[in-house]
Amino acid sequence: MEPLFPIGSVGHTLMAMRGVWHDRVSIFSLAGVPLADDRYSGTPGPAPLENLVYIDFDGVRYVQTNVAFRGREPSCRSFSGTMTEGVLVFDRLGPDAPEHIGVSGGPGVLIFSARQVCEAWSRYHEPDWVRLIGPGQRTRTTLLYRGGEAVRTLTAEGVKIAPSAERRVIWDPRGPDGPAHEPLRGTHVFARTNTD
Repeated sequence: MEPLFPIGSVGHTLMAMRGVWHDRVSIFSLAGVPLADDRYSGTPGPAPLENLVYIDFDGVRYVQTNVAFRGREPSCRSFSGTMTEGVLVFDRLGPDAPEHIGVSGGPGVLIFSARQVCEAWSRYHEPDWVRLIGPGQRTRTTLLYRGGEAVRTLTAEGVKIAPSAERRVIWDPRGPDGPAHEPLRGTHVFARTNTD
């Protein structure tokens, strides 16, 4: 039996997000000018781009894998977390990374951010707002800070293309066979000696 969560809770929104999403991602200057180069990102490259986003959530464990497949070289990154006292607590993202959490902004709205303001924020901080806007539709907006200063925004418009992330979609650049999620690997964007 699937767990039941109150409407508007983190768990309720995560249950609705399960599946495979096709995100179209655009990058903007702070003034709203589209950018063709996302050079400040933890995964830099050309923009706009398209991602496959695989999301699994069993009521406790959350796993997400983003696969860039159009607009830049194919790449893949997975991350995960655990529900704790109604909040999603992400597994550490890499060296010197602060604790990241997922909290509710109301029904169908999640905010992913660091739990506390800390020194690592001065190196890299990218709060993420995810909003379910209709059946099988979502948006994701981030504001990226580098060196303690806001440098760009990102908006993704997503459409759910499969209700389950248990298998890869046929046009995944990794091929249709194999697990949807990759082994977790940390990022170095938070490290005192940043190599990303």
